[in-house]
Amino acid sequence: MRRQGALLGLGVILFFLLGHLLLPISFASADAGEKKLIFDKAKLLTEEEYAELNTMANEYAAKRDTDFIILTTNNDLNLDVVLITEKFYDTQAPGYDKPHGNTAILTLDMKNREVYLAGFYKAEKYLDDERLDRIRSKITAEFSEGNYRLGFEKFIKTSYKYMGFEPGVDPDNILFNVGFQVIAALVMGGLVVGIMAARTGGRVTVNRHTYENARTSGVVDREDRFIRTSVTKQKIEKSSSSSGGGGGGGGGTTSGGHSHSGSRGSF
Repeated sequence: MRRQGALLGLGVILFFLLGHLLLPISFASADAGEKKLIFDKAKLLTEEEYAELNTMANEYAAKRDTDFIILTTNNDLNLDVVLITEKFYDTQAPGYDKPHGNTAILTLDMKNREVYLAGFYKAEKYLDDERLDRIRSKITAEFSEGNYRLGFEKFIKTSYKYMGFEPGVDPDNILFNVGFQVIAALVMGGLVVGIMAARTGGRVTVNRHTYENARTSGVVDREDRFIRTSVTKQKIEKSSSSSGGGGGGGGGTTSGGHSHSGSRGSF
């Protein structure tokens, strides 16, 4: 009887211990779930492409504390692409850190063949209008050729890269290119080795005075003749128009009061 009671008590203890062990596992599984960051309403992606992009967007979002969102639409109501983006942000309240938080959005309007990039909060600071213009110029050709998945991937990766540089810094400066840095290091290393090798051959002690007789050598004659000086002035005309391709547009503020950077263009 005592043995049965002991076994029963042991079973109760094991039950509670097992319950406590399983609880953290279930919570961890819930926390490990991916956020939905790809909203492909125009059905441009396959299921496999959607899954891969959504996983990528979540991974890069965690590294920059910013949600990278893709929004495609057939725009049946024929709304302006900027308005579509702003309404999405106001109603869906995306943000890595909080609702209506750090977010970078790419909106693709298939009806009017327009693309709009926007940055909210931290993304507005690190992805300003000028940087978004650069990103858009890198991805527009992919959309024109129907390579939507590649264009979306470039948007996520380039936005992530640009947010790694402080505002005001040129993220495309060749000095920040890893390949250039490797080549420069090899060249500098080669120069140092070359100089060291040259110095190991000994110093040259013979110069022009070694075989020169100072009593019989000298300057025979010297003459400087100044002819004239001529100065020509030419006025350089300044162009009143600035260069640049189509697109731009800049940012603005949503009806909900959320400021954002922006860049729009056709594809």
